[in-house]
Amino acid sequence: MNHGPRFEPRRRPRKASLGVAVLVAILLAARACSDSNTDHQVDAPAPVTESLAAGEHKIRRVVDGDTLLLEDGSRVRLLGVDTPETVKPDTPPEPWGAEASEFTRQFLSGGTVRLEFDRERVDAYGRYLAYAWVGDRLLNEELLRAGLGRPLLQFNYSSSMKTRFRKAADEARQAERGIWSLERPQANRKAA
Repeated sequence: MNHGPRFEPRRRPRKASLGVAVLVAILLAARACSDSNTDHQVDAPAPVTESLAAGEHKIRRVVDGDTLLLEDGSRVRLLGVDTPETVKPDTPPEPWGAEASEFTRQFLSGGTVRLEFDRERVDAYGRYLAYAWVGDRLLNEELLRAGLGRPLLQFNYSSSMKTRFRKAADEARQAERGIWSLERPQANRKAA
């Protein structure tokens, strides 16, 4: 029995199929990379402009020891201090990272912070660079004094702040606080 002409679907050329497959693979890989950084996925940063004003700001949460998320979605990186990593994708938390994060949470427990800016306002990752004050206490400096971070002195900011930060870090290093307690083998440490 003949039921009429037989329908044959058109075949796509192999090159087009391969191109589509490669494009789909690239899109899936990009999606997987963006999903792996849940910190950025959950709290997408607000578009960065130079317009974040100095002054009082409400804090949504502490990201880690040296990074804050403001209520408006702006990310703030503390200027002149680098605390151990706790949320870097594919990296285990570094020693003293949890303590630095908790120190920052406690320091900012009132929910607001006064931000001041210096020469550079935004870093390469789109975060605002700032000094974070609560009353007359400077979080950037207090983290260094507690031994929960290292001073970043190579960047373009106030030389008087660099001097302050160097002094606070030296005080922590001499007292072997926090990260500085890991610097020398146990046998070489001074008796407590």
